[in-house]
Amino acid sequence: MSEGSANIINMDTIQRLATLNRIRKLSRLMDTSIGIPGTRFRFGLDPIIGLLPGGGDLISTAFSAYIIFLATRFGLPRQDLTKMIFNVALESVVGTVPLVGDLFDAFYKSNIRNLAILEQHLMAAEPELEQIATELQESKVSSV
Repeated sequence: MSEGSANIINMDTIQRLATLNRIRKLSRLMDTSIGIPGTRFRFGLDPIIGLLPGGGDLISTAFSAYIIFLATRFGLPRQDLTKMIFNVALESVVGTVPLVGDLFDAFYKSNIRNLAILEQHLMAAEPELEQIATELQESKVSSV
């Protein structure tokens, strides 16, 4: 990492990167953490949790709402936030239909969609954030 970029990195930047990584991990856990061997299809815990009678969809929606809460720390525009809420609401409503809703959850992947919205916003608003993340990763690897 260059000395100039080391001066740019402050605790706020590190916290923002940690939050972004937390969002990425949770989104992938909920939507794409499990692969079906022999196929390219992946799903996550979301449709599995949704199978729990009574509260499964509520639990999944709570995880998705937490991801949106974390994303709001990045100053998303209202239209992006609205899209994210719509994605979760659609998955939540359709998810209440037994079995069909769980299949929809496995294919729709609202958390991954919301991660893409956040990352698109960050590439436009804060392109240096990803560069700093790469530099930090490279410095960790080179110090090992």
